[in-house]
Amino acid sequence: MAGAARPERADAARNRQALLAAARELHAEHGTEGLTLEAVAARAGTGVGTVYRRFGDLAGLTHAMVDSQEYEFQRGFLEGPPPLGPGAPPLERLHAFADAFVDRLEAQAELLAVAETASPRARYRSGAYAAHHAHLVSLVAELRPDADHAYLADALLTPLEAALHVHQRQERGMSEERVRAGVHGVVDRIARP
Repeated sequence: MAGAARPERADAARNRQALLAAARELHAEHGTEGLTLEAVAARAGTGVGTVYRRFGDLAGLTHAMVDSQEYEFQRGFLEGPPPLGPGAPPLERLHAFADAFVDRLEAQAELLAVAETASPRARYRSGAYAAHHAHLVSLVAELRPDADHAYLADALLTPLEAALHVHQRQERGMSEERVRAGVHGVVDRIARP
């Protein structure tokens, strides 16, 4: 899977799990506002340098925190049952992808927003974005062979940005149903030649 972790030594895996457990505890207690590399290091009883070496920055840590859900999401659209997985028409798959992505945002938007906004291009440099984009490029190519597939894949992913989802749900007071309907509207407009 794109963005999957590389194999690691047993002691490194234990340290990684301890750091992730500390991060999850802090997130559960204080939300994303209380999630800093320094706080994770203190909770795990290690130096902050260890956290930096392991995850690089806060975006790397939050990506690791949502890694198993990302893996399952990718498995679903790459090899799962239709309509999310292979075997359904491309438009049905695009709508299923949108639904599954909104489900993820409902569960993890704040963590994903931290990961996606750590730097101006953090979202677009992640393995997850590359996998999502490649998948959408292939579906758009099936649906609209003469279109600019890469551009339209980016356009489909734009309303699924985590920070936008948090803003729409928390600041604008939009319901999950309204957000979902809006995303489906974007899919339908892009699907039309």
